[in-house]
Amino acid sequence: MTSAHDNAVLQAIFNPNTPFGDLPGPNQEEALTDNDSGFDTKLLKQVKELEVRGVSAAEAGDLKDALQLFSQAIQLLPRRASSYNNRAQALRLQGNTAGALQDLDQAVALSGSAGRSGCRALVQRGLLRRLLGQNEEAREDFEKAAALGSPFARQQAVQLNPYAALCNRMLSEVINKLRNPDLSEVH
Repeated sequence: MTSAHDNAVLQAIFNPNTPFGDLPGPNQEEALTDNDSGFDTKLLKQVKELEVRGVSAAEAGDLKDALQLFSQAIQLLPRRASSYNNRAQALRLQGNTAGALQDLDQAVALSGSAGRSGCRALVQRGLLRRLLGQNEEAREDFEKAAALGSPFARQQAVQLNPYAALCNRMLSEVINKLRNPDLSEVH
């Protein structure tokens, strides 16, 4: 039986791009929910139906219809982050990066960088920022989403942090040299 420390060392060896001691565990992101309690239940139900229809339209390649449905949802409940997040994805698929970033900024603001919509908006905004070469801003978004439980965001944050990756690689090399001292003497 191995200890938690042993597992952390093995994790660092086999996955040098993850933070030391960061053991894989349950996906906390899946447990996140949005606080929809402040919205009128009848309007909320209608908005959720519009979002489901919008996602289906986007998946079918009908981005025009998807954008229209998400915009209707936003008109009904303009303070709900999820609709902005969904519309941002349709805008991104349409090639409208600026519009997508605008909607993601709104989703992050409305969610307070919390809940499922906040986490997803942070990850998606981080990806767009990374695509635009805004690596520091992307890393900040990924770190916030990682703190909410997104393993993908955690991985992205580490990849954007050259010091963490370097330290983990160096640790891996030291452990390999300790395991195989004969190989380290060969020049």
